[in-house]
Amino acid sequence: MVDRRDIGSWLEGPGSRSGASSAYPGERLGMPREGAGSMGRFGRRLVGVVLDWTACQLIAFAFFGVPLPFAGVATGRDTAVLLAVFALENLLLVGTLGSTLGHRVVGLRVQSTDGRLPRPFQTLVRTVLLCLFLPAMFWDKDGRGLHDKAAGTVIVRT
Repeated sequence: MVDRRDIGSWLEGPGSRSGASSAYPGERLGMPREGAGSMGRFGRRLVGVVLDWTACQLIAFAFFGVPLPFAGVATGRDTAVLLAVFALENLLLVGTLGSTLGHRVVGLRVQSTDGRLPRPFQTLVRTVLLCLFLPAMFWDKDGRGLHDKAAGTVIVRT
């Protein structure tokens, strides 16, 4: 039978059942406390995704006529086009460069937990879950969203 603590340990990451705490986010993953290679914190990630979403809105407006926010009523098609542009940006840029436009501006990159560029399957899993939005709203003790945990990726500072 599944125990509530088992689910909590999955959501909170390794070490939660043992009660072992880490001194800083990313310590359990072998990341440095600060500087290059340390965990990307929430503020930077939030600014990065806002920049990405804004760029995708401008692209969708320019190429597909999707109305800008507060400039018109968006249809279901418009929302689907905007989300598709956002997914394509993440697939192409994270898969090839390791960062989106917004990540690059705020000094972040996505990498596999082994320190390399994400593999194509990792990028695909991460992008699909990111577009579902809810997995990105739940984090573990290291600040990794469920979309990053499922894909085996981590966002670090450059």
